[in-house]
Amino acid sequence: MNISVEMLEIIGPALVAGLMIAFTHAPLGIEVLKRGIIFIDLAVAQFAGLGLVTTKVLIHEPSSGVIQGTALASAIFAGWFFLKIERALPEYQEAIIGCSFVLSASLSILLLADHPHGGEEIQHLLSGQMLFVTWLNVLNHAPIYLLITALWFTKLSIRNGIGFYLLFALAITSSVQLVGIYVVFASLILPALAAVKTTYPHMTAWSCSIVAVASGIIVATITDLPVGPIIVLSYVMNVVIFCIFQIKNK
Repeated sequence: MNISVEMLEIIGPALVAGLMIAFTHAPLGIEVLKRGIIFIDLAVAQFAGLGLVTTKVLIHEPSSGVIQGTALASAIFAGWFFLKIERALPEYQEAIIGCSFVLSASLSILLLADHPHGGEEIQHLLSGQMLFVTWLNVLNHAPIYLLITALWFTKLSIRNGIGFYLLFALAITSSVQLVGIYVVFASLILPALAAVKTTYPHMTAWSCSIVAVASGIIVATITDLPVGPIIVLSYVMNVVIFCIFQIKNK
């Protein structure tokens, strides 16, 4: 009984966090795919990560509010910049997004070059530490995901212009802290690929995400392997299965 309770305390917050992110990211990912700006999530996530790294390097034991604010400011700046590029140089947008990702990633590595735990910080930024997510983390970030989802489905005009980028930056800022850049990208793009040409894209993307997150966390817990990469693999496998099922039923 004690083992079950202990496992629930570890898996519970990670599972809820993963499902919150999956539910929020699905509609955002579908929109990203429609716009053809596939790597914007990686770039914005990396800018948010750069904000996190900068704060930890420059400030000794920064508060969660300072970390969240700096990461959000960095992500909003990236969103604003990509909006300007979308309007001014749409034909070069994807190339500039890719270059921005490489630049922010390189700056993060340079900032952590002399950090005593630099390698761990980079690994945490990329693949996350989902099994270290606590119920307090879930409670702190849950209102953000609820706000994003509510605005997305009740205020349709917010999907246009700067509104989309602000919501996107807000979601990415929380998600990078909870699950890392790899899972952020997977949860945005892979379910959208499975859902974009279906009759009910949101339901398909949500179904795919729920199965991927739940199975990924269970497998990672049983095998004692890093949960972030396992969830990415779970997303890929579930999307392949969903697509095969769709092809067979056409």
